[in-house]
Amino acid sequence: MQFELAQQTPRRALSGAFAHVADRVGAAASFLCALHCAALPFVLALLPALGLGFLADHGFERGFIICASLLALAALVYGYRRHRTRRAFAFLLPGLALLWAGGFVFDAHTGLGWHALLVALGGSCIALAHLTNLRLVHGHAQGVCCEHRHDHAIV
Repeated sequence: MQFELAQQTPRRALSGAFAHVADRVGAAASFLCALHCAALPFVLALLPALGLGFLADHGFERGFIICASLLALAALVYGYRRHRTRRAFAFLLPGLALLWAGGFVFDAHTGLGWHALLVALGGSCIALAHLTNLRLVHGHAQGVCCEHRHDHAIV
């Protein structure tokens, strides 16, 4: 029994560290995505001159949306398995809907204003979902959110 607990503890710590980093990276990336999309209509002409024309490319943006969505889903599902609270999904699901609608339905060529608005709002919601998940996981680890203790004593 002691050997099993000793083996599981580093695995738990490693997966917890990954989830912590994934939420922080996801929140930062979602926030930067929202800024990028909000500012894109104003700096669209400057990007090629600065060598950053790839940031306005649909392929890059859609790839980023897919990666951000997968990262957010993975981080929030992992967090939910720890804290069992759906609060973060209240931000994630509308955020994903807005992000995908803005990135795939209203692309920058057909409706730049709608595209920028939807993707900026979606990215902001996803960033809030990551931050909410971080707070819930931290509260769970501290024992704030629940009655039981979280010590894993080796007996």
